[in-house]
Amino acid sequence: MDKGQTGAIDKRQARAAFSRAASHYDEVAELQREIGRRMLQRLTYIRHQPQVVLDVGAGTGEATLALKKHYKKARTIALDFAMPMLHQVRKRGGWLRRPVCICGDAEQLPLADQSVDMIFSNAVLQWCNDLQGTFSEFLRVLRPNGMLLFSTFGPDTLQELRKSWSHVDGHSHVSPFPDMHDVGDAMVRAGLEEPVVDVDRMRLDYDDVSSLMRDLKTLGAHNVTRNRPRGLTGKGRLRAMYEAYESFRMDGRLPASYEVVYGHAWAPQQRQIDGVTAIPVDQIGIGRWGQG
Repeated sequence: MDKGQTGAIDKRQARAAFSRAASHYDEVAELQREIGRRMLQRLTYIRHQPQVVLDVGAGTGEATLALKKHYKKARTIALDFAMPMLHQVRKRGGWLRRPVCICGDAEQLPLADQSVDMIFSNAVLQWCNDLQGTFSEFLRVLRPNGMLLFSTFGPDTLQELRKSWSHVDGHSHVSPFPDMHDVGDAMVRAGLEEPVVDVDRMRLDYDDVSSLMRDLKTLGAHNVTRNRPRGLTGKGRLRAMYEAYESFRMDGRLPASYEVVYGHAWAPQQRQIDGVTAIPVDQIGIGRWGQG
């Protein structure tokens, strides 16, 4: 997604939203916690022993500490672009389990080339304007044979909210989400190897639309697109959106659908650095799964 296209994320506003949300984020992050748990379960089936683990978009650090527990010998780093989120990570970790915390953007990681063995990123990529560029940045900091495991949201996410707003005006009210196939293509173009992408469907139910809107705001996940309407939303337009959303009510509840895209890939053993193919000495003659 090009940064200049309509609907692109306003990163300054997104950072401000998550900064405000940090102290109450865990109260409503039920979906994000469940996705994180499912990602962590996948690690039990992947043979990899990293020395340095980077949690990109760590939020309040629940997954960071789980990674620290799972990879006891690894150095675990929590990275988030909202400093107040990292304050929550440090509170959660306490003195004994406190991970390294770095404030930075996933699209411009403040880390050296080939400095981490694993990147874990839960529900972050949808806040990045350049998907392929972000994957390239991930590849830059991954060591040869390093692993990337991530989740993001697909285009069917919050479809009820998007359709309800479409009855009211032509503005962007819901963040854009990449298609699963676009995610896979972006990984390949970035140079990641053996990419695997799959989709899961999840749903949260609400008594009313205002509860959904309140949760999104508490999460910091409300509308921060560049094409968002400026100023306050009028009561009439908001009421019209609420009425349109009522057409989705099932069994007395209003659904909020989420299309969860999971993916993982590997950094190649060999890569081009300034036009020269570089091969780590310890990998000469060695395949990913053993002796070559």
